Amino acid sequence: MKRIRVLVVEDSLTVRHRICEVLAGDSEIELVGQAADGKQAIELCCKLRPDVVTMDMILPVMSGLAATEYIMAHCPTPILVVSSSFNRGELFKTYDALAAGAVDALEKPTGLEPEGAWERSLLAQVKLVSKIRVITHPRLRITGLGKPSPPAATPAVAERSARQHIAILAVGASTGGPAAIVEVLSGLPAAFRKPILLVLHISEPFGVAFAEWLDGQITRPVAYACDGDAVAALSGRVAMAPPGQHLVVREGRLRLTDEAERHSCRPSVDVLFESVAREYGRAAAAVLLTGMGRDGAAGLLAIRRAGGLTIAQDEASSVVYGMPREAVSLGAAERVLSLHDIGATIGTLAAAVSEERG
Repeated sequence: MKRIRVLVVEDSLTVRHRICEVLAGDSEIELVGQAADGKQAIELCCKLRPDVVTMDMILPVMSGLAATEYIMAHCPTPILVVSSSFNRGELFKTYDALAAGAVDALEKPTGLEPEGAWERSLLAQVKLVSKIRVITHPRLRITGLGKPSPPAATPAVAERSARQHIAILAVGASTGGPAAIVEVLSGLPAAFRKPILLVLHISEPFGVAFAEWLDGQITRPVAYACDGDAVAALSGRVAMAPPGQHLVVREGRLRLTDEAERHSCRPSVDVLFESVAREYGRAAAAVLLTGMGRDGAAGLLAIRRAGGLTIAQDEASSVVYGMPREAVSLGAAERVLSLHDIGATIGTLAAAVSEERG
């Protein structure tokens, strides 16, 4: 059996030794190299062509973020960020790295974990990340995070516009989600003022400030949802499910719940989408973006059955074509679109309906 070849990038000798020791102790993994700075990380990645890179964010010579951006643009490799979540600056760099194409993030050991728990998480995530087929990251063609992409021609919008009004937009994403969310929300025209509800799967230690980070990447205000908020008051704003809580809509208000996980996820995209289907029916629009697993597929189907607009990201632009693939296989996606086209399609449809009603 072919072993998973891993390059470890970490400037702390103590942490690097611990990561290397854990990886070297697993028969399925081959430790192929170690780097103490970002420049060396790039050199070794291009030379060794590992299956996975574990990447620290705070590095000398060249930062982990800069190294991630270079690797994903020139030598695409699955990257697992291994970083601290308690430092806000480092946390934001982790979000930037995820938006630049890093696949997932794992918190550095704190010493407070149950014995063996962190080691098991590291091995599990390295093995999971190694299965992901990464693509040359499109970040370089995005004209800056937070700047809308030029509107794209969207055939078939006109035929639907005569029969649908959009009252709310729900978005779900997982692995590869940060960059996808930024591009979709940036691609919506400024005139699109409907409430936007968002669920992103992100490990809980790293989810604490994601809404604040996203708020700085796009022109729309973004904040974590608060239980009891009126949806009508969210016009033009993005409300995101907080880490560890489901987000649903009931009787015109946002509700946060601690109900059981769905597909091992809380928040769950399915839970949000199903509530939006019940509440808004044909006035709902939903987008299911890149991600591993099948969360969101059944919920997208519920929205389509209720008459709403449903869009799934296509395979070519997805970091992981898991969740969207499940939706397509269920017949849940009315449209399967490139990431670049999703925001413009929704914006064009909403504008067409407004003109007809005017």
